[in-house]
Amino acid sequence: MNGTDVSSGERYAADPAGGERLRRWRMVLGGGEADGTGCALTGRDAAMDAALGALYGGGGEAGSRRTSGARSAGLGGSAPNVARWLGDIRTYFPSSVVQVMQRDAIERLGLSTLLLEPEMLEAVEPDVHLVGTLLSLNKAMPETTRETARAVVRKVVEQLEKRLATRTRATLTGALDRSARISRPRHHDIDWNRTIRANLKNYLPEYRTVVPERLIGYGRAAQSVKKEVILCIDQSGSMAASVVYASVFGAVLASMRSIATRLVVFDTAVVDLTDQLDDPVDVLFGTQLGGGTDINRALAYCQSKITRPADTVVVLISDLYEGGIRNEMLKRVAAMKGAGVEFVTLLALSDEGAPAYDREHAAALAALGAPAFACTPDLFPEVMAAALEKRPLPTP
Repeated sequence: MNGTDVSSGERYAADPAGGERLRRWRMVLGGGEADGTGCALTGRDAAMDAALGALYGGGGEAGSRRTSGARSAGLGGSAPNVARWLGDIRTYFPSSVVQVMQRDAIERLGLSTLLLEPEMLEAVEPDVHLVGTLLSLNKAMPETTRETARAVVRKVVEQLEKRLATRTRATLTGALDRSARISRPRHHDIDWNRTIRANLKNYLPEYRTVVPERLIGYGRAAQSVKKEVILCIDQSGSMAASVVYASVFGAVLASMRSIATRLVVFDTAVVDLTDQLDDPVDVLFGTQLGGGTDINRALAYCQSKITRPADTVVVLISDLYEGGIRNEMLKRVAAMKGAGVEFVTLLALSDEGAPAYDREHAAALAALGAPAFACTPDLFPEVMAAALEKRPLPTP
């Protein structure tokens, strides 16, 4: 070291790998005298850094940066500034990163009210979390924004349906077929594994074969209703993503003729949205995120709608923070299970990882034979198939 000051450009030319490392560290550290890189950003890098600084920069006002740092841009609370920033981040970052940054902007900078403006909604990248935010603002949404909001929600719903619907229908159709085994099946409906096991006593060693006296097969799901499913969804604010996914799955289940599907949402009141299941967007705008929780009241309503307990699956989607009568809630679950209902408790239906939930209530339900667990959307078809067939649930 001779103490000579070398510019970042000269260092990059002399050592491209080292210069790239400096550039990356500079992007991470955010500039300012303390970052220690001595690396100046230009062009696209400088624009990306400004977009990051507007959201994650330190200082007093939202989005302001240290006085000497490059990240000096801010979102303030101005709709034009935010709309421009939303356009910038969609230019510089992939969709998955954009969705995270949008979510952080709404939470960190209090931008929820700006989403009530149509031009803002047209600039955002739609995802499940954005839909949850829009639903929470539903009652405050002016008419000028409502149609734009519905378009945003519909785009997300269509993406989810494309991802989940085909596999869900195929998995549940198979489960319904298997649950209707018959003793005189057509050749292509024979369950060979069960048929062979049932006829092993008829094995003929000289021919090295089994002569089946009784055939066991899968019954084809008829057009009539075979099973009934009740989705009972907690619409408290913490369950936003679960409400979105459950509404999509509810619409998919409702499209299957052999399953009679009912969808119920609740906070301290209970709302039956079954008549809107042909359009999950209508279902979502029929919810009201936030408020208290009365699981007991919701289960009482669901219990009153059960006509064929042995052919019914009740799916409670809730973090179990009960504001109603705990003991009555547990008695209702026990009564439904005692009548033959398959009862499934999902603490969350989302990709968000381990949720917060009431562990005491979860343990009490597990003691009743109704284990409570979080479920990803990709696992949900398998959980429902197991419930329809009355076999152990594939808990994570």
